[in-house]
Amino acid sequence: MQIIAGTYRGRKIKSTSSRDIRPCSSRVKKSLFDTLENRIDFEGIVVLDLFAGFGNMGFEALSRGAGFVYFVDRHTEALNSMQETARQLGVLDQVNIARSDVQAFVDRTSERFDLVFCDPPYTWPDYDILIERIAGTSLLADDGLLLVEHSATLCFHASPHYLMHKDYGMTRVTFFKHQHDST
Repeated sequence: MQIIAGTYRGRKIKSTSSRDIRPCSSRVKKSLFDTLENRIDFEGIVVLDLFAGFGNMGFEALSRGAGFVYFVDRHTEALNSMQETARQLGVLDQVNIARSDVQAFVDRTSERFDLVFCDPPYTWPDYDILIERIAGTSLLADDGLLLVEHSATLCFHASPHYLMHKDYGMTRVTFFKHQHDST
């Protein structure tokens, strides 16, 4: 696993062989960041990487100019790997690596995020609650985006925050936006 573009292009993201952590594939990551490059300016944005695993998405965002990334995961191996990657890249002052339950972190943070990545286990039961808690509140900046990776069998078209989705075989990534009054 490596960073595909930006300042740290080609640099490795530390990982382990843990079966508990399923990183986003390189093909999916490249496609998503190609899409994001046309929608947002990464320079200085604040990113939240939930169920971060080894931090694949967050470190890619940092490489492309994000100002700060919050990584949230509960697996010790993942947290240690992210810490090591941040140290090797020299970005310890641009990251916050939190060992936490995702719902608990989202409920207690007062930060606003420009971009949120969320890659829960495909069997996770609380997608709707988390989407509403992020996209339906001021947690997501007015022009912010939430990307949720999930099984292609799930559909979130009915969400008032739904923007679009991209399919990659059995994987789907759905994009959500903050719903705010346009008055």
